Amino acid sequence: MSAARRPEDESPVGDAEDAPWSDVTPDAARRLLVAAVEAFAERGFHATTTRDIARRAGMSPAALYIHYRTKEELLHRISRVGHDKSLAVLSEAAEGPGGAARHLAEAVRAFVRWHAAHHTTARIVQYELDALDPGHRTEIVALRRRTEAVVRGVIEDGVRTGAFDVPDVPGTTLAVLSLCIDVARWFNAAGRRTPEQIGDLYADLVLRMVGAAPTGSAES
Repeated sequence: MSAARRPEDESPVGDAEDAPWSDVTPDAARRLLVAAVEAFAERGFHATTTRDIARRAGMSPAALYIHYRTKEELLHRISRVGHDKSLAVLSEAAEGPGGAARHLAEAVRAFVRWHAAHHTTARIVQYELDALDPGHRTEIVALRRRTEAVVRGVIEDGVRTGAFDVPDVPGTTLAVLSLCIDVARWFNAAGRRTPEQIGDLYADLVLRMVGAAPTGSAES
């Protein structure tokens, strides 16, 4: 596998203020998170050592322990920041103007765009859950349930108002989330679709899934 890009470089538009770690301080702690994302993406959590992370950050292993006591603590911080950021993006989009169809389309569009623009980080956030200690895993699972609740709430609203035809709300919620999150697994920044284009496409696909009229904004 080729060397992973820095999370700041994951967005094709180079939007630095949209980087997941922009508000992590101090600078050394942020550099270690970036280095850990690179190492975990390239080697996997279990094969990565604290020495690997410190070397990528240009620091000594002893310096790493000033900010993070263990490798697992680094993974927890990455998971916490990633889940907080993606939940905030999803919630803001779902609470905008309009009815249930617009809320669902905007929520999916924003959630997919985040997972595509930050696909390296998102892969770690979404697929290294079992490497967390039990207490940290419980904390992250609670955030995932909040994410699920946002999507389920929008779908339930659409069913209640007659905008959606969904006989199985829990199952459909799971399908929508799985569709969005899986973008992080396969997205390629060098591919022919941008995160925005994929977001538009998936928004229309999900509206069709719930029996609503598509927005027509997806690009082929």
